[in-house]
Amino acid sequence: MKKALVVLTALCVSLAFAAPAFAHCEIPCGIYDDEMRLKTMAEHITTIEKSMRSIMDLSMSGEKNYNQLVRWVDNKEEHATRVQHIVSQYFMTQRVKPVKPDEDQAGYQRYVRMLTLLHGMQLHAMTAKQTVDLNQVEILRSLLASFEKAYFEKEVEQERPKSIFEELERRLK
Repeated sequence: MKKALVVLTALCVSLAFAAPAFAHCEIPCGIYDDEMRLKTMAEHITTIEKSMRSIMDLSMSGEKNYNQLVRWVDNKEEHATRVQHIVSQYFMTQRVKPVKPDEDQAGYQRYVRMLTLLHGMQLHAMTAKQTVDLNQVEILRSLLASFEKAYFEKEVEQERPKSIFEELERRLK
């Protein structure tokens, strides 16, 4: 009885301090919606821009509303972190597959290009956290557009499903 109580207490303590998991899943389940992830990243980038503009506006006003200023800074940080999370936990660990240069040179060049673009998004999302430089937003948008083009380049000959449900239906056939 005492041993069970100790184990239960240890389990409760470990769960209380455990970090929440945000990845879609890493089973892999085979249920992916790449277009949705890219649209979500674009939305996060727009939110970063809105936050930066609001921070600049609040900073220039006569009487400072520090509560709102802190909230916009926190919002900017959160959305930049979400961009980084999608880049690392979704695309880099689950969707962009390694290609060996000696097996497929064109595929390897595409792989390196995608990794370079994803790394750039990681760096510029980090820089967006540190500043209110709107140039970081434009760079993020440009990197995202370039990544989207590179990512779907090989799928041009296939028609992409319009929704995750169509993809599931296709896989179940």
